[in-house]
Amino acid sequence: MDKKLMKVDIITRANKFDELKDALNHIGVTGMTVSNVLGCGMQKGYKEYYRGVAVEVNLLPKIKVEIVVSEIPVEVVVDAAKKVLGTGEIGDGKIFIYELANVIRIRTGEEGWDALQDSK
Repeated sequence: MDKKLMKVDIITRANKFDELKDALNHIGVTGMTVSNVLGCGMQKGYKEYYRGVAVEVNLLPKIKVEIVVSEIPVEVVVDAAKKVLGTGEIGDGKIFIYELANVIRIRTGEEGWDALQDSK
């Protein structure tokens, strides 16, 4: 039986990364990719216009944490992230969940669930 491969992308404030990393490690997440990104959402609070034209958007520094899971249920990852990142304030971030068609480990050629296993 093939196990479902899921990708979870978490975009949040950079100052919360250490807490998020510790929480994910605690639930058994063994790998992640972290990128510094720029973005904005509703934290602007309102749109400004000057002579009928929207004013330039201010991009804020964020981090994007990408995780692929197969054994750990996505709900467990989401719950851990929400617990650590949630303050109730604008700018806490977003979590995006995707179903993956396949994963291939380049070194060995393993595919799917096997490619995610930590064999040396």
